[in-house]
Amino acid sequence: MFSAIFMKIQLIVINKITQNFVQQGLDEFCARLKHYIPFELEVIPDIKNAKKLSFEQQKEKEGDLILQSFQAGDYIVLLDERGKEFTSIEFAKYIEKKMYTVSKRLVFVIGGAYGFSPEIYEVAHEKISMSKMTFPHQLIRLIFAEQLYRAMTLLHNEPYHHE
Repeated sequence: MFSAIFMKIQLIVINKITQNFVQQGLDEFCARLKHYIPFELEVIPDIKNAKKLSFEQQKEKEGDLILQSFQAGDYIVLLDERGKEFTSIEFAKYIEKKMYTVSKRLVFVIGGAYGFSPEIYEVAHEKISMSKMTFPHQLIRLIFAEQLYRAMTLLHNEPYHHE
């Protein structure tokens, strides 16, 4: 269906996962996604001595590391509580549109516990909210990967999504 797609989807996250069930679920959906589109998860390591830093200092240090992960031509989307909300079907249509308009990497970013630095907001093209509810940052990775997989199955008319 999408044979001429060259876009790659990248998910950049802060800190490693500490809960096995989240890692198992994330591994499962990452493996499933590779059947549809080039997908990569990049984990930015924990900030050393973070407890000695203010929230703003932590955001700045994380922001510097996130900025280093970006490449020229990336289309950057922050997963942010103040972003646009989608239904699963709307998100699938959003991804489909990006498949035809983003030439290199569609990069989604999940920030640290205190959000993003101003520099990250400045370079981002848009923001998406996964929910009005608050979730642990580790769990959002799994929710995002599942929703991206659901979008792929919707775009391929496969029976994963039920209305």
